[in-house]
Amino acid sequence: MRNNKVLQIVIIANLSALSVLFYFVLKFPLPFIFPSFLDIQFSNLPAIIGGFVLGPIGGGAIVFIRTLIKLPFSTTAGAGELIDLIIGLSTVLTSSIIYKRMKTKKGAIIASLWGMFAWVFVAVMANYLFVIDFYIAFYFNGAVEPLVGMLSIIPGVTTENYMSKYILFAAIPFNILLSSIVYLITFLVYKRISHLIDYFAVKLEKK
Repeated sequence: MRNNKVLQIVIIANLSALSVLFYFVLKFPLPFIFPSFLDIQFSNLPAIIGGFVLGPIGGGAIVFIRTLIKLPFSTTAGAGELIDLIIGLSTVLTSSIIYKRMKTKKGAIIASLWGMFAWVFVAVMANYLFVIDFYIAFYFNGAVEPLVGMLSIIPGVTTENYMSKYILFAAIPFNILLSSIVYLITFLVYKRISHLIDYFAVKLEKK
């Protein structure tokens, strides 16, 4: 049923639009727990659901479309969008490939756990390897002190240990929390959305 190309395009278009909407509207910081520039946002949720419904190509397409739409509004010379693309593709492709081979409740759980692992690992490595250094250069002209000030919620952070403190007390727990929330919501709503798509697929086939 989901081999219907028209239905696939409609699903990708709608989930891409929802992903963009979630990114710009449905996000908020947790300033008493994490640095204020880390936002809880759900733009990967529609892409993960799309990956479960349509497979890795469909899920990846949603991530690409979302990134292209966001790019003209970038405030980071496209760097933030590149990072978002890498994290989105890593988690969506990982979970959708596994679920495509194991379409059971157990398979969904395993796919979600591996998707969460890919999300956290890629996000942490990206922060460690280039994200933090880029933002220091882009926003603060290479000065570390302003960033350390923004990380003051982390106990004992200094200009010498800011990277390790940020990774251990912000990047890792934040991305574990965010990916857990997103995959939990996916697990709770996916079957309902899947049944709805099957319903429309049957309707299209009867026409």
